Amino acid sequence: MAFKKTNNEVYVIAEIGQNHNGDINIAKKLIDQLNAYPYDEINGDRLNRVNAIKLTKRDLDEELSVDGMCQKYDGKHSFGATYGEHRKNLELSYEEHAELGQYIKSLGFDFIETLCSVKTLALLDIAPIDKIKVASRDLTNIPLMEAIARTKYPVILSTGMADQDDLETVLEIFKHNNSHNVSILHCLSQYPAEYSRLNLNTIKYLQSKYPQYTIGYSDHSLGIHIPLAAVAMGAQIIEKHVTLDKNMKGTDHLGSSEPHEFKELMHNIRTYEHSLGTEAIYKDNSTDVASRKLERSLASKVDIPAGTVITRDMIHMISPGNGFKWKDVSTFIGRTTNEHIPANTILNHSQLRYHF
Repeated sequence: MAFKKTNNEVYVIAEIGQNHNGDINIAKKLIDQLNAYPYDEINGDRLNRVNAIKLTKRDLDEELSVDGMCQKYDGKHSFGATYGEHRKNLELSYEEHAELGQYIKSLGFDFIETLCSVKTLALLDIAPIDKIKVASRDLTNIPLMEAIARTKYPVILSTGMADQDDLETVLEIFKHNNSHNVSILHCLSQYPAEYSRLNLNTIKYLQSKYPQYTIGYSDHSLGIHIPLAAVAMGAQIIEKHVTLDKNMKGTDHLGSSEPHEFKELMHNIRTYEHSLGTEAIYKDNSTDVASRKLERSLASKVDIPAGTVITRDMIHMISPGNGFKWKDVSTFIGRTTNEHIPANTILNHSQLRYHF
């Protein structure tokens, strides 16, 4: 079985985020589910799977005010009586993040972490992190942006809560620190995101405004069709939340993809990549069989007795397509037949009195 990979492959990130609900075993089950290759159902070729898996690390010491921690939080998605208890129950420890990072790397994926405070950068010392993701809410967290820029790690910026000035400010910080491996993701931080608010044309704007950066899209909409549309618009990175079950308790699950949906998304993206080809029009040799069967050839429209001079109204086009085409009709008109040609017979030069 062949393995087919395109030269300009879209970099796809499966975002677990905190859809593990604070349980490392749920996280590992999700990772295992993502370890699956899509296939070309026509020829059986194996296509490339997701490129990276992402987690999110918060540190509650640098996350919420005292009032925020004590705020009552008893809705259907709550994991605690207060918002602080809720957030604490959703967190994995630094050591668990490192363990999951090792597990992700052992399966051949890149490991990406969203680091939500300066303190969480300590994870860089214990976990095999390939890239740092910046949540859109933190583009205005200048101390964190400066600290991340100094690490010189590849960085992916999400713009879901940012405006033009916010993005420009952060890009200048990275330039100032000579940290140039930066990607920008268009995003709408609404969970789930409404289609009418997604404004995918921002992808084109970012490509035009920032040609020196890799531009992508982070999706929170329902279904898997919007990320594919983003790829068709030129997004080079796609990020999509994944969950074991959309009905699980938690605010991100509904706008996430279940494993079977994510595998279908990977199939759709990878087959799209293979479908692009080159900027030219040509007759592909794979159409030869269909062409011989379905294309049309010059044929007798009526019975033509032997010794008849062929005229234009005696000829039409019918299948199969293995005979002469209309561009060759002048080689038959005005010629005399040397045999009887029944109606709807494909014409050839041996039927003419004088051979060519």
